[in-house]
Amino acid sequence: MTVSLEVSEGVGTIRLDRPPMNALDIAVQDRLRQLAEEVGRRDDVRAVILYGGEKVFAAGADIKEMQNMDHTAMVVRSRALQESFTAVARIPKPVVAAVTGYALGGGCELALCADYRIAADNAKLGQPEILLGLIPGAGGTQRLSRLIGPSRAKDLIFTGRMVKAEEALTLGLVDRIVPAAEVYEQAHAWAAALAKGPALALRAAKESVDAGLETDIETGLAVERNWFAGLFATEDRERGMRSFVEEGPGKAKFL
Repeated sequence: MTVSLEVSEGVGTIRLDRPPMNALDIAVQDRLRQLAEEVGRRDDVRAVILYGGEKVFAAGADIKEMQNMDHTAMVVRSRALQESFTAVARIPKPVVAAVTGYALGGGCELALCADYRIAADNAKLGQPEILLGLIPGAGGTQRLSRLIGPSRAKDLIFTGRMVKAEEALTLGLVDRIVPAAEVYEQAHAWAAALAKGPALALRAAKESVDAGLETDIETGLAVERNWFAGLFATEDRERGMRSFVEEGPGKAKFL
């Protein structure tokens, strides 16, 4: 299986396994969508890790496969490609990308679908599609510009250059750099901590932020307001407030 799912203690790890570079061919794209939808449904998965293994996250699309596709074929396929990545971005739970080695093209776009990115000190990220006479097609022009700003995104997309982990951190493309041997461990710690949190409140927070970025502030505030009020109907809210009053902050245990 080129993409697998392992679940342990509330954390689901979606693992790319297509040696040597985890090229994102059609089979991988479709499997990513299936697993993204699965972890979204499963109650035993409360946080998610995207991981490509110890050596490489994903070095991009399968160029040999794409080379044989004409315009008509790509008109059909491009929607499915974007929908696969959008399914990952819309997982209604915290998602962290554990980035080792190369995260280029589609690999970088996959990392952009996560809520948080932990990178190895040897990681290299970029959108090199322009060097093929193309542009990013799996959300890169949209998610990258929203994450790091339009001018910085245009620099990476226009030039196709790779950035090392230190520059990626400065740009805001990754959120933390750790030694390569600790990437998965650190990602798991991040996910495991959130897996113990209030699931509905975390979903509300994620959907409020994401929806707000896609609309005007008044609409975003309405989304926030509806979620905020709605959470007063949940057991987690009752548990959290009761624990705060009786024991002090930060001691609530959520189911």
